[in-house]
Amino acid sequence: MRIIRSGLIAIFGLAMVLFALANRTPVTINLLPPEFEGVRGLEISHQVPLFIVMFGGVLAGLIAGYVLEWIREAKERAIAAKQAQELKDLREEVVRLKSKIYEGKDEILALVEETG
Repeated sequence: MRIIRSGLIAIFGLAMVLFALANRTPVTINLLPPEFEGVRGLEISHQVPLFIVMFGGVLAGLIAGYVLEWIREAKERAIAAKQAQELKDLREEVVRLKSKIYEGKDEILALVEETG
């Protein structure tokens, strides 16, 4: 299974390299629309290869998706934390009640009664 996974990762990496080599044409990226550039004298634009723009868009989409999913799952994480705390409290209660029941009795007899 590890060999198949490594092979698929290698194929995907090779495809990304080939895609990058095929899309090296420089494109102009503007920070602001042309109508707003003259307002403050901010003419911020850069020439970057097309593949960087495309990979950047995919990366930004992945990050946005992960953040939105993390926010969506906040309620489930809160419920799970509450249930974990309740389970911990119940286990402590069981230990406390068992020690109260077998208080003053012989330890060996308490263990026999507990397993029986």
